[in-house]
Amino acid sequence: MANLIDYLNWRGDLTFDKVPFNDIDNLILAEISYVNLTDIVPSVKSGESVTLEEASCIFFEMNDEEELKNSKSFIWQAPFLMREAAKTERFRNLLLSNYVDNIDEIIEMQFGVFHIKLDDKNTYIAFRGTDDSLVGWKEDFNMSFISPVPSQKGAVEYMNKTADKLRGNIYVGGHSKGGNLAIYSSVYCHNKIKRKIKCIYNNDGPGFDKSVIESEEYLQMKPKIKSIVPQHSIVGMLLEHDDDYIIVESSEQGIMQHDAMSWQVMGAGFKKASKLSSASIRLNKALSRWINSIDKEQRSEFVDTLFNIITASGAKYLSEINSDIFKSAKSVFMQYTSLDRESRNMIRRLLISLTGEIGKTRHK
Repeated sequence: MANLIDYLNWRGDLTFDKVPFNDIDNLILAEISYVNLTDIVPSVKSGESVTLEEASCIFFEMNDEEELKNSKSFIWQAPFLMREAAKTERFRNLLLSNYVDNIDEIIEMQFGVFHIKLDDKNTYIAFRGTDDSLVGWKEDFNMSFISPVPSQKGAVEYMNKTADKLRGNIYVGGHSKGGNLAIYSSVYCHNKIKRKIKCIYNNDGPGFDKSVIESEEYLQMKPKIKSIVPQHSIVGMLLEHDDDYIIVESSEQGIMQHDAMSWQVMGAGFKKASKLSSASIRLNKALSRWINSIDKEQRSEFVDTLFNIITASGAKYLSEINSDIFKSAKSVFMQYTSLDRESRNMIRRLLISLTGEIGKTRHK
C-alpha cells in the first residue's frame, strides 16, 4: 500500500507549475506543520522567509536523529516526511514564513501556524493540529462547551494580520485541530481575505458548536471546505459537522487511523473507501447523542474530570497514557463517581480507546 512518502517518490520531480496543487500536497504540508521549526522559520514580525530545504537542513543539524526516531509521539514521522519532501523538486524551494508557536497551559491553548508560498500565485497557510501535549487535547474537548476557544480566536487574528496582503490564491489547511482552525479562521476572517481563499482543507479535524455550523458566515464559505477523514474517524466526527467527506483507507486500526501517515494514496489522489467503519459510526452516534443530551456546564465538568484522571497519573503527553491510568488516579475518583451514569460510561469508552491504541503508535 502507498502512503505520502511513496507519493513524494512518484510525483516529487514535478513542480507546481507543471502539476497543480492537490489534496495529497495539502496533507503533506499539514503534516510538516507538526515539526518544531521555532528559530528556523522566520516569525511574523521579521518579514523574511526560508526555503523548505534550508529549514529541513537546519532542523536536522539542531536535533538528534535517533532521539527523533525513538519518540513515542504519534506525529514522530513528521520531521522525516519534511526531509523527504525537501529533497524533491516539487517541495524544496517552497518559502516558509510568518511562524507562530504558542502553548499556554494557563488558558489551555496550543497554537501553531505558518505560511508556505508555493509559487508567485499560490500560498498555503498551514495550521498545526493537536500535538502530543495534553493541553492541546484538552483544548479540543473544551470546544464542546466554549466557542470560540483561545486557538480559534488566535487563528482569526493571525489570518487578518498576515493574509491581507497576499497575492493570488490562498489555500488554508491543517490536520486534526489544525483542520478546525483552518475552517474557523477562513469563516470569520475579513471579506477581502475570504475572496482570495480557493480551498479550505480539513484533514480529520473536529467539528464545531451548532451556532457556527448554522451561521451565515459558515454557510458562505461551506462550498470551499474539503473534509478528508479515514474510515475509522473519531476526532473528525466530534461535535457538529457536515456529512460531506472524502473517506480514505488507512493502514492503521482504531483511533490510530487519525495518524495521517497511515492514509493510503493512489496516484495523485487518496485511495477512497465507500463509507465509514461500523465501529466509527457506532462510537460517533453515541458521542453525538450523549453530548447533545447534556448542557455546557455538564460538558465542562466531564472534560475537567476526564483530564484530571489522566493528569493524576503523572502524564503530560498523550504518549504517556497507559492502561494503569485508573490505578494511579484514585484521588479523582470521588469526582468521577459524581457524574451521571452515561457520562461515566463515556469516560470509560474514551480512556479505553486512548489506552488501548496510543501505545501501539510505534515499533510494531
